[in-house]
Amino acid sequence: MSHANVKDPWQEMLKRFNEAARRLNLDEGVWKILSEPDLELKVSIPVVMDNGKVEVFTGYRVQHSRAMGPCKGGIRYDINVNIAEVKALAAWMTWKCSVVNLPFGGAKGGIIVDPTRLSMRELELLTRRYTAAIAAIIGPDRDVPAPDVGTNDKVMAWVMDTYSMHVGQSCPAVVTGKPLLLGGSRGRTDATGRGVFDVLQHAAHRFNVDLRKARVVVQGFGNVGATSARYFHDAGIKVVGISDVRGAIYHPDGLDITKLREWVAKNKFVVGFPGAQPVDPMEMLTLPCDVLVPAAVENQITEENAAQIKAKLIIEGANGPTTDEADKILEKMGVQVVPDILANAGGVTVSYFEWVQDRMGFFWPEAEVNQRLDEIMHRSFQEVADMAQKHQTSLRIGAYMLSVERVAQVYKLRGVYA
Repeated sequence: MSHANVKDPWQEMLKRFNEAARRLNLDEGVWKILSEPDLELKVSIPVVMDNGKVEVFTGYRVQHSRAMGPCKGGIRYDINVNIAEVKALAAWMTWKCSVVNLPFGGAKGGIIVDPTRLSMRELELLTRRYTAAIAAIIGPDRDVPAPDVGTNDKVMAWVMDTYSMHVGQSCPAVVTGKPLLLGGSRGRTDATGRGVFDVLQHAAHRFNVDLRKARVVVQGFGNVGATSARYFHDAGIKVVGISDVRGAIYHPDGLDITKLREWVAKNKFVVGFPGAQPVDPMEMLTLPCDVLVPAAVENQITEENAAQIKAKLIIEGANGPTTDEADKILEKMGVQVVPDILANAGGVTVSYFEWVQDRMGFFWPEAEVNQRLDEIMHRSFQEVADMAQKHQTSLRIGAYMLSVERVAQVYKLRGVYA
């Protein structure tokens, strides 16, 4: 799969936001406020590498909106990180938190680095120095980071420890996605994939897609893609195609996801899985299927390939996988797209649960976490679908309208401080 940077993700976000704002007849002042991030921070991160040389990495933290509450958003370690991407991801977090009605604003962070090329020691030093550089703007009541591409619970443990040392007390609520022993929540690892599965069930029912006969293609086999595929497989839904960063595989009769996960645990990548045929990753999105789940990176469905997509239903497990031009093509084709700010909101929802549990010092069993998640995803899907139907627009613009309207109401109630 490609990490296409031909489209500026910040401009792609603004196109959808502006369309929603126009349809809502949004107050001009609030429109201006939400068209720019509240805060953008760029930091230089010196690290003494294992060879004794000093390398300086570039990192960012962007807070798009603090109106609804503390900012919330992941930290991404990726060689393709850039400020436009981080700004867009921060804004998408604002809309995502608002869509599922969480008391959070949106933020995002990132470092330009290939984490696979760093030793564990170098990765820890990088994380701790980055945390120290952004410590003044994060915190349980300010901005709560989480894992994203290239980071995990171990990285969050380092962030939490570094921040705790700076404030002089243990502060588990400063990040989410932590190990359980440090205040993590049960159900967090599966949360985004489980939310994708929840949304697929509701969308299939609403748009008359028979999941007992459906064929699903999943682009991406990281946490979101692999977890989603496992939920599909366990529910008896046929997953015919899977891809990862190295390649893609296809089987028209369905892949055994349990065995595939075991294969990837040993071999790291999906290519070579016995019984499956390799396919060109660039053709992954246009394979014959009923449901397509892009769960990789931004700008994967574009005007160049949208017309070749055969799926009736797209569930966006990734952030920003579909460009604005592609949306227009898909809408004309009658393809229903459940947008990222709804479809992958399961992760931030359970992150919210983790934050609440850390602040209470009381932790819920996994069954309770999953039940609360399922209820929120169901309610949010219905609210988005109803908004889209009411205004005769796509689910994406319906989701944006719902979220922007909520944030705008908060600004109206709070006023603008002068």
